[in-house]
Amino acid sequence: MNIFNTFRTSASALTAQRMRLDTIANNVANVETTRTDEGGAFKKQNVVFSSRASENRLPRFGPMQQVIKNAGGFGRIPDLTLPSFVKHRPQMFNQSVASGGVEVVDVKADAEPGARMYNPGHPDADAQGYVTFPNVNLVTEMTDMLSATRAYEANVTVMNSAKQMAVKALEIGRG
Repeated sequence: MNIFNTFRTSASALTAQRMRLDTIANNVANVETTRTDEGGAFKKQNVVFSSRASENRLPRFGPMQQVIKNAGGFGRIPDLTLPSFVKHRPQMFNQSVASGGVEVVDVKADAEPGARMYNPGHPDADAQGYVTFPNVNLVTEMTDMLSATRAYEANVTVMNSAKQMAVKALEIGRG
């Protein structure tokens, strides 16, 4: 992997985590919003990430496979596609090295219903006197915020380390 791919991959992760932090901040800001322009209580927003991979494959040993086949081989050369559990659970396999990073593909509203509380005096109460509140849980949001912050910090560290390695490589080249 060349140094610029490292920068690109970390930069894409920084952008994605910033979007995640902005979405979490929006969820926290609307924790008590019972009326929106769309009608009803605010719905928690979730960021959906995706790998920038063009295909779901590990690198193949192209020339080496040919050498083994020409030498009589070891039988069938295994196909190095990802196992099925990885295809269905991509978060278990870090594809950023081969793919060039991560991207935000969508921000979806959580379909989970919000809590209902009896408060007949509230301006947004229904005919029975119940108010539906947003489905935002502050504990979950704070946990997600810590996770996103740590991921952001980790990617800053990767970029700084890559920068230091590039500088050292240039110093070696000068010497």
